[in-house]
Amino acid sequence: MAAPAHAAWEPTKPVEFVVPAGTGGGADQMARLIQGIVIKHKLMKEPLIVVNKSGGAGAEGFLEVKGATGNPHKVIITLSNLFTTPLATGVPFNWRDMTPVSMMALDQFVLWVNAENPAKTAKDYLAAVKAAGPSKIKMGGTGSKQEDQIITVGIEQATGTKFIYVPFKGGGEVAVQLVGKHIDSSVNNPIEAVAQWRANQLRALCVFDDKRMTYKTKVTDTLSWADIPTCKEAGVPTDYTMLRGIFMAPGVSKDQLEFYVNLLKKVRDTPEWKDYMEKGAFNQTTMSGDEFGKWLGSAEQRHRELMKEAGFIAK
Repeated sequence: MAAPAHAAWEPTKPVEFVVPAGTGGGADQMARLIQGIVIKHKLMKEPLIVVNKSGGAGAEGFLEVKGATGNPHKVIITLSNLFTTPLATGVPFNWRDMTPVSMMALDQFVLWVNAENPAKTAKDYLAAVKAAGPSKIKMGGTGSKQEDQIITVGIEQATGTKFIYVPFKGGGEVAVQLVGKHIDSSVNNPIEAVAQWRANQLRALCVFDDKRMTYKTKVTDTLSWADIPTCKEAGVPTDYTMLRGIFMAPGVSKDQLEFYVNLLKKVRDTPEWKDYMEKGAFNQTTMSGDEFGKWLGSAEQRHRELMKEAGFIAK
């Protein structure tokens, strides 16, 4: 017997899509892309409305969804601030306070230097940082006690180097500062520095993942994302990928959860999504259900260890 065409549950009013970060960043871009795909392909009868709630390093957005128990008309996109914000600020929130829906992808981090930097490899660059002595070389990144600074601490621990970490408001600004040589390196996501890489203003030294990116289309005159070695290959045993995931409020029904799991699967099957994944050089790992829950538990543990070592946990 064929399954009925109508879903067991679907939204009956507009759905609020919370972004726990400012406009223009990676999470905001992804949320607006999902919104556009849903509209274009008519995947939902009700509108999906993107709302930015960036207060308290994203805590404002998370606490709102945590407090919306049983409300299926509110979803949130997350990044790793899902783990770092409660650990760094002590705000009373944990990812288990929400309902995990789907991991959409993992975002990569790349070690970038200015194209005029004499170092051609990560090994050469980090040797130069070490030779300069502690706190002489500037690493730029987005925010404090968040992903970019955690990765910087990871590099320092793996290589015995010590940077001056310089925080900026967003990845776009970090790339501009690196082009202007106000900082010496950065750990920007691909999508945040691709324009400057394509223009041969920046050089990509290594990617913080356990295997190389799979995208073989040339981005610069000579290089594709797949040509960037992993940091491990370059002698820096540090890897870190950032979650791009979707959650719902606590206490929703199985049918309500199922609706969004299916909706997001349809989004990932569109050509627009596939194009975006390639442009931003994402690691296209996706998961939902128990598998996603397990992943979240181990990712939280890993952030706790990294932040504890770095001295970033709120007292």
